[in-house]
Amino acid sequence: MGPKPSSGGPSGSVSAKRNAASGPGNGSASTSAKSDVFRQKRAMVHSARHIPAQPADAALKDGELDLQAFVAAHEFEIRSLEQSMATSKSVSASRAFQQVPRGLRRRTASHNPKRVPRRLRTRARKEMEEDNTPTVESRKRKPRTTRARIRAETAKRLGILAARKRKRLLQKAKIAQNEGKEPPSAVGNLLKRQLKPKIRRNQLNDPPKPAAKFRKRQINKTWLPTHKWHAKRARMTEPKNPLWRFAIPLTPTEKIYRPTHRAQGERGTMVWDTSYMSTIGLYGSLQKLEKILKQIGVEQEWCWNDKGKKWRMGLKAWSGNLSRQRDGHTRLMCPATVLWNPEPLNSDVEAASTDQQSRQLYIRISPAAFLEVFTELVRLAKMKGSGVYVEDLRYEIGSIELTGPASTETLLSTITPYSTKEKPKNRHASLFGSLKGLTNPASLPANSVLGFQIQDPRLRHPPRKMEFVNDAEAENKLLELLARWPAEEELEPYRLFDRNNRFQATCLPTQQAINKRRSAILPGSFLKAAQTDPPIPIILIASRSPTGMQAQGTWTLLMPWKCILPLWYSIVHCPLVSGMNPRFGGLNETMQVAFERGLPWFPTDFLDTDAGAEWELDQRQQRQRAYDRRPKSKRIEWATVDLGAGRKGEVGNPLACDFEFLFGLPAPRKPTAEEPELVQADKSDDEDAMDVDEKDAASQKTPDPLSLKLLNSVTGAGFDRLVASPDSPPTIPPNAIMNVRVNLLSRGAVTTCARIYRLPQSPIPTPTSSNAEVPATIPQASRTSSLPHDLRTQWLSKVPSGCKPSSQRRRNNNTKPTDMESRRRLLAQELTAPPAPYPPPAPNQVDIGGHPLVPDTADLIGFVTSGSYCLRDGKAAAMGSIAVDKVLPGVKASHKEGRLCIVRNAGENVGWIARWEAI
Repeated sequence: MGPKPSSGGPSGSVSAKRNAASGPGNGSASTSAKSDVFRQKRAMVHSARHIPAQPADAALKDGELDLQAFVAAHEFEIRSLEQSMATSKSVSASRAFQQVPRGLRRRTASHNPKRVPRRLRTRARKEMEEDNTPTVESRKRKPRTTRARIRAETAKRLGILAARKRKRLLQKAKIAQNEGKEPPSAVGNLLKRQLKPKIRRNQLNDPPKPAAKFRKRQINKTWLPTHKWHAKRARMTEPKNPLWRFAIPLTPTEKIYRPTHRAQGERGTMVWDTSYMSTIGLYGSLQKLEKILKQIGVEQEWCWNDKGKKWRMGLKAWSGNLSRQRDGHTRLMCPATVLWNPEPLNSDVEAASTDQQSRQLYIRISPAAFLEVFTELVRLAKMKGSGVYVEDLRYEIGSIELTGPASTETLLSTITPYSTKEKPKNRHASLFGSLKGLTNPASLPANSVLGFQIQDPRLRHPPRKMEFVNDAEAENKLLELLARWPAEEELEPYRLFDRNNRFQATCLPTQQAINKRRSAILPGSFLKAAQTDPPIPIILIASRSPTGMQAQGTWTLLMPWKCILPLWYSIVHCPLVSGMNPRFGGLNETMQVAFERGLPWFPTDFLDTDAGAEWELDQRQQRQRAYDRRPKSKRIEWATVDLGAGRKGEVGNPLACDFEFLFGLPAPRKPTAEEPELVQADKSDDEDAMDVDEKDAASQKTPDPLSLKLLNSVTGAGFDRLVASPDSPPTIPPNAIMNVRVNLLSRGAVTTCARIYRLPQSPIPTPTSSNAEVPATIPQASRTSSLPHDLRTQWLSKVPSGCKPSSQRRRNNNTKPTDMESRRRLLAQELTAPPAPYPPPAPNQVDIGGHPLVPDTADLIGFVTSGSYCLRDGKAAAMGSIAVDKVLPGVKASHKEGRLCIVRNAGENVGWIARWEAI
């Protein structure tokens, strides 16, 4: 037998092999280093949790029990147990910043204790002191430059002087109060904390004056009441490029696309601070207000007869599109909501004539069209004998929108009606409190309005989870209440229309005063409203989707601008029964919710308005800049797009909804000789990097939106009247378009700026003829084509069987066998058939990859203004605009086939069959 291997032989050889495998010539060095770190960490945890103990023989001496050795052994075990408990606790413990939920973590949380919640700041400071971690606190950091040091010293001196002045004025106020005299005016202004806003009739309102330390940041824009809260949790508009002169949150920093879909329709609630929405007040007699409203588009017959009585009483809100007359045609301005203030119930007012009664109403519109609407209203108000004046209330009235199954629950948990012995809560407050258990605001009558007063939300902060009782009797009572809805009983004017009540509501006590009052009551109990707590007037509007789909309704809460922030804190911290909190959204989430509910979003989907035209031109510039920033290998060459049948090049401007190309309108204004022109594309690749800045500078020149402003609008109801009109051809405004909802019938993907075609009208191929200017990147000679004669039949065959007419379904059923034996026989015939006597046609002459060729430019009818994958439908969907004169003959000839269309994304050569629906 050979010599036995040593005890370290096998293990040594294995370790040598492992070391050799992880040598510098192998690529697993990093893996070995990671495994060593993990092994060391595991050994450290094991040693920390291991409790050392002495053997039993340590307490014996010559086989007998030694009392002194026995006590010493137990003392050693107790000490080792205590030490092991301390070390195991420290080795497995996580730091303070690791206890924060993932959605609230910050990069500097481990270096700045103020980046964690208050309950963890003491622990964070202690951990940093133990680990000698350098803290980052701006107040304790010394200035590094001379300029920063001078600014810090100046700010310190100014703060000391302001504190001395404040202390001196307060002492004068106390002396005057003790002597029974009125304090000086300077003291009164100091104690008021804000001035009462001035009455500005037919003039624009000034934004609120920000604090001194934030004044430079708001020179060219205005912050929302919740700006500082959103700035830490959302992506905001660029500081030097605000939207509508507001700093608006665009989207939260965390992933929220799918959570938004679930919260707004399935479980939870979505909340937005929509204080950027503009509010305009109109004041005058009923008849004169009616005349002005009719001139701006509120001319429906039901609004001014008995059917619209509840709207004129202030129990409902009107939602529709405002318009104005231009060149003999109606020009759409924007969607709006009109709300009346109820009449007072005084006997003197009832005795007065209707013509002399002064009424008030609010118009709530998007800030994109505020200046246009306000200018039109002021023009009508200044006409002789109008007797109406306009007031700009943009910075006096804010708003919050909530939608989702838990939206009513959120409002009930955070809003407490104001009631005292002298002022009990009114009828609307009782109605709102009885909505417990309502999961959809759309269950209320359409555009219902509730107006009452609430108390300061900070008195009951943080809100508590609402308790629901599964009682059939309570559900029946709720259904009976919704069926009756006695909102007209004991109707009172809404306090939000009174400027004095709005001002008093903004004089809320400070947070320090509320904290001092809270320290004097039992923990866990709520504060009661005192005389120093003014009531806050609010108005609630419950709206529903006008499309008739089974979608969630929306609560719109109107209240004074400066009262938005206290209520916002309560809403975002409200615990729901579902176990989550309300999710906040930004501007992108408003677009997403409108898109999933099949509603057009203003101003993106309203190209027939001035605001929509300006928005489209701005989006064109952004798309062009993004396209120019891409390298040549990563961007589409529009002139080489192969549409089949000899057609080359994209149709129109591929980065725009090019209605100028469709209607033959003049192209947007190009840079003049004084402006820098676009750099030609025939330079070398080395110069591409230098050309980007020049292209961006040129693309930032705002083009003239005059061409898009020549578009006219036709509503869905107006299009139905044109279809039913016996006139041939009917009278259509020039360059008329209408908003449509595009539903794909089978597969496909739709993006913004996609082209919408109608079905080919004639099987005879005709060359493309258009008076529109074709972009220089598309060769004119390559625009003629020879399309197949049966192209319309090919596209009709792509329509699913469930969407086809009954005659066509029967014809298809007769031509295709259904039993298995016939299918096998047909397959065998196809496999054994001889080859075709003629060679196959040239590529891209009949189809493209099995897809029919897209129609030619003559069949182009419109563009997609917003398209994406719809989570509600489980497939792609789109909102678009189409030319009325191009689709009207087809719809008159065939109601079903006339509404079929073909959608093709820009830069692609494959189209998808779809159906459009007028909005």
